[in-house]
Amino acid sequence: MTDPETLAEQVREGELRLHELEEHVDHDTAATARRLLLERETGADLETIGDYAFDAADAEPNIENAIGAAQVPMGICGPVLVNVDESADSRTDGAAEGEYYLPLATTEGALLASVNRGLSVIRAAGGATARVTKSGMTRAPVFRVDGVAEAAETVEWVEDNLEALREAAESTTSHGELLGVEPYVVGDSVYLRFAYDTKDAMGMNMATIATGEACTVVEEETPASLVALSGNLCSDKKPAAINAVEGRGRSVTADVVIPGDLLEERLHTTAEAIVEANTRKNLIGSAKAGSLGFNAHAANVVGAAFLATGQDEAQVVEGANAITTMDTRENDAGANDLYASVSFASLEVGTVGGGTKLPTQSEALEVMGLRGGGDPAGSNADALAEVIATGALAGELSLLAALASRHLASAHEDLGR
Repeated sequence: MTDPETLAEQVREGELRLHELEEHVDHDTAATARRLLLERETGADLETIGDYAFDAADAEPNIENAIGAAQVPMGICGPVLVNVDESADSRTDGAAEGEYYLPLATTEGALLASVNRGLSVIRAAGGATARVTKSGMTRAPVFRVDGVAEAAETVEWVEDNLEALREAAESTTSHGELLGVEPYVVGDSVYLRFAYDTKDAMGMNMATIATGEACTVVEEETPASLVALSGNLCSDKKPAAINAVEGRGRSVTADVVIPGDLLEERLHTTAEAIVEANTRKNLIGSAKAGSLGFNAHAANVVGAAFLATGQDEAQVVEGANAITTMDTRENDAGANDLYASVSFASLEVGTVGGGTKLPTQSEALEVMGLRGGGDPAGSNADALAEVIATGALAGELSLLAALASRHLASAHEDLGR
């Protein structure tokens, strides 16, 4: 077997390319050779990057030109109490049920402390309720036609032949199901937004492959010619109003009612103060800014949960598509309790495939009891979405309370952040 020193020299001399190393040696040796090359070329010390726990061959589906791993601190939040009707001693109809620890990976100090503070209040209030209200991973190819007449002809054929498209798309997968196809016409461009039930997978690859097969049928049966398998009406990894309205991945909402006396005792504020802060900050402020997300920092929890559990981190963009609402609810004593909710339009998560198979991320899902496929199919990914939404709700509650009580700066000072 060629040693890393020799391989690094061969790359430096142009005899081998970086991506060709695995053709000659095992994956770990190839990664070592790349690190040696980089150390010589840049003067950097890559000892820590090269100190990783998994077999590099296992990461081959997730990375190219591997040199090691990026280690992000991971902490734990919880327990998250969700979808338990303690008064009836029975579960609700959510996919998640009971107590969950929520692993979060982040470099932002005070985030986990804040989320845990919110979760403790939610738990004291009897727990949150969460529901996945819609599910569908999308892929929207764009076709070229001669003009609007051919566009109309193409749309009519698609609407009349959904079963033919379903048969073609589902021939590529044993799990995915085509839910529907929504056409959009812009001049001589036709966009077809395919939506799939991808079960416990996040499903981007599944949707892409299935849509590619369906596009072949569209080209055979209509005047349309495929330009790009993704026409950005999907819309993936970028801010998009269509995802905020129509959803993508999982649309999920978590809510809770917090007694007023609990707010004063634990968060040192009132329902009225939190409602005003939410209205002026998250609703009016976001509207004035032209934001697609009307929330305080929901992406904080989404991003940290994504890194911990092996989700596609770029899809935090869609995960920020959330609206936080706060309102007062009069209780039996005539005082005000707080109704709090956060609704995600496009939370794209899975418990199988992609980064969820890597050892660290797989262990994090195991902590939650949500590793791998669920029974019934899709239930684990639904539960993951509900737990993340509840964690985000806790983060929203904690931050808004800190703002309403003017404790935000002092809290960061106390934690030394």
